[in-house]
Amino acid sequence: MTLMFSRLARSFIKNGYFPTDDETLRRIQNLLMPAEQPMRLLDPCCGEGAALAGIARGLTERSAGQPRVDTLGIEFDRERAWHAKTLLTRAIHADVHDVVVKPRSISLLFLNPPYGYGVKDSQTCGERAERLERTFLRKTAPLLMPGGVLIYIVPYYALDDEIRSFLARHFTNLRFWMSPEQQFKQCVILGIKSRVERPRKEVLEMLCHAQAGQLMHQVLPEFWNGEPFKVPAFVEGSEFGFHAVRMDGEQLADELRRWQGNLLWNGFEACFSQARATHRRPLCDMTKWHLALALAAGQVTGRIQSKTGRTFLIKGDTFKKKERTVSTDVDDDGNVSETIVMLDKFVPVINAIEFTPDHRLGQIVKIS
Repeated sequence: MTLMFSRLARSFIKNGYFPTDDETLRRIQNLLMPAEQPMRLLDPCCGEGAALAGIARGLTERSAGQPRVDTLGIEFDRERAWHAKTLLTRAIHADVHDVVVKPRSISLLFLNPPYGYGVKDSQTCGERAERLERTFLRKTAPLLMPGGVLIYIVPYYALDDEIRSFLARHFTNLRFWMSPEQQFKQCVILGIKSRVERPRKEVLEMLCHAQAGQLMHQVLPEFWNGEPFKVPAFVEGSEFGFHAVRMDGEQLADELRRWQGNLLWNGFEACFSQARATHRRPLCDMTKWHLALALAAGQVTGRIQSKTGRTFLIKGDTFKKKERTVSTDVDDDGNVSETIVMLDKFVPVINAIEFTPDHRLGQIVKIS
């Protein structure tokens, strides 16, 4: 499988972008078991989308193509994001912090974040910026549903105290392997999302040994005979949110084209054809009651001309006002009581603009 187009090769290392190699992806696929119902996969730094598309393809092949697999991607780089849109179900060109995803709604999180340190805040001049591996993990792990599968690919030396503690508290069945491709000293960690609990000592020790480079011999197996990591299904019809807080014009136009069949404008003629139809004269003169109904509905509108030649542009409407009535009563003992009654009164109004071509042109006329 070609990992990227030639036109994108020049930006291969741009913004610290190093996509997951094919061999690592193939071996990861051997560890997964698909659910029998639809699954939802997310890659919050998806690059071109090839990695997540490969994981989805592997799940589909293992399930004989029965359940639906929705693939969602977020990518900061514009060129790679638009390529991902051609491979994934949905892809957003935005910063991961500007995208809203419903918590506890993702079946599988594929996380191969940028490596290294983020941009340092000017307010923390004496402090080192947080590693991106930790930032992305804390930002996206809450999106996994209980029982969801985490695939975490980072350099083994990046597993600091906070990352180890976070993984041990939020995930069970944690497994550590080194990637078969060691250009960037990557490790692959898989785990199952669970309730927050106290980190187990043996898990922390395992991750500590991994960070120290003592588990370099544990390479991701080419074949896996152990218990697979089962990807859970999501509930169809449940509320789900996946959108950017800010959207550029190019993506907005793409979304409008994508959902064109559901837009109001396509059904405009069907919904409002009566407004453009030729008006027919009624069979008999409208009574005052008919006129009042038409006026209240706002149907008395348009350009009219009187018998005297005056021309108006009119708009009829009806508004509600309160009518206040005060009555005073005096009883036999001389006590005075006052009663106030507020009644709703519907008042028809015709607003008109004088269109007669003389000195009255443009005057506002109000009839009530």
